[in-house]
Amino acid sequence: MTGQSAPALLPLSLRARLGLIAALATLVVVVLGVRYAGQSEPSRVDRWIIQPTADSVRPPWRRFAVVLDFLGQPAGAVMLVVATVMGCLLLRRPRAAVLVVAGAAMAVGTASLLKHLVGRTIHGGGNLSYPSGHTAFLTALALVLALLATGRFGLGRTVGTSLVLAAALGAGAAMGWAQVALGAHYPTDVLGGWCTALAVVPATAWLVDRMADRLVDRMAEAGRRERR
Repeated sequence: MTGQSAPALLPLSLRARLGLIAALATLVVVVLGVRYAGQSEPSRVDRWIIQPTADSVRPPWRRFAVVLDFLGQPAGAVMLVVATVMGCLLLRRPRAAVLVVAGAAMAVGTASLLKHLVGRTIHGGGNLSYPSGHTAFLTALALVLALLATGRFGLGRTVGTSLVLAAALGAGAAMGWAQVALGAHYPTDVLGGWCTALAVVPATAWLVDRMADRLVDRMAEAGRRERR
């Protein structure tokens, strides 16, 4: 027992920036949630972007949108999580494997809770829509992978932050496009889902780091006591 801790999921160089981003994302989630609470119609912003309830996407783009949507469904999400966890374990990054599960669960769980609290609906009031859980899930997974890459390759503050934001933006934009194109969410729902992931994943990574470090310290202390 050496007591040596594994590399942090949330590098010290990124904590301040990602903490600020998480705080801003939380503010956006709250503001949009209050603004659209109890509503069942698209906002002016939604209508300006696209007619949200119109299923207008056509092949071959529709097939791509359906595939992306499947990745946010329970079966597709489980497949992605399991594959990512296995990859983390093969790379000997158990902390990252824990964060994959915890980060995805926190993002989806928070989105589900907010849906019931906000009560915004789509398609005549039959489906809760704010924020988008699909967008929150895929964004959260991309954030975890970006944090893993940042730590593994020792990226600096600027490059690491850029990678994390680029990964989140790419995943959120892809899933958000699919959700809006298929008429499952309003554009502002997608923004809320994206910000939900940005708010919860850094905090979850910090918590996993703290818990893992404490476990390592306890194991090291137990080892020292055995040698006495």
